[in-house]
Amino acid sequence: MTTARQERKLAHNGAFFAAFSGMLVVVTIWAAGFVSIPVRAAPTEWVVTNRYTGLAIDGFDPVAYFVEAAPKEGRAELEFRSDGAVWRFLNEGNRSAFAAAPEVYTPRFGGHDPMALARGAATPGHPALWLIAEQRLYLFYSDEARAAFARDPEAAIEAAERHWPAVQHTLVRN
Repeated sequence: MTTARQERKLAHNGAFFAAFSGMLVVVTIWAAGFVSIPVRAAPTEWVVTNRYTGLAIDGFDPVAYFVEAAPKEGRAELEFRSDGAVWRFLNEGNRSAFAAAPEVYTPRFGGHDPMALARGAATPGHPALWLIAEQRLYLFYSDEARAAFARDPEAAIEAAERHWPAVQHTLVRN
């Protein structure tokens, strides 16, 4: 069993025990059929992770969006754990860049769709639906949400930022 899988198993067992100890564990259900658990990534961000794999942004390399200008799946042998989330990378250079500055490469709003946040909802974005605006990566739930964001990114970001603190209170940190 890999170290990452062992850590996820221990985290899962800890959450199971915590639930029986009277602590509340809350998850966000995504319409695609899996449950994602937001994990703290930085002081004001919550990263969407896949419940089944434990990977942030479904194993896509967050640095590749900036360097390759495309979503690229990371490799299992190039994982990096940051603030409770497991990230995968295409190459060692991308992993090093992320390790040096995760706040630069972590998707804004932890990978939640900013258009949904603007309506006050925490909806995980899909790694294949993305844009970079104001030097930050944004993930979207649908093509329509991405198109709406692209029409006026500044207004969309402002609306999402207004709702993000309240939405964060509905998410529980692992």
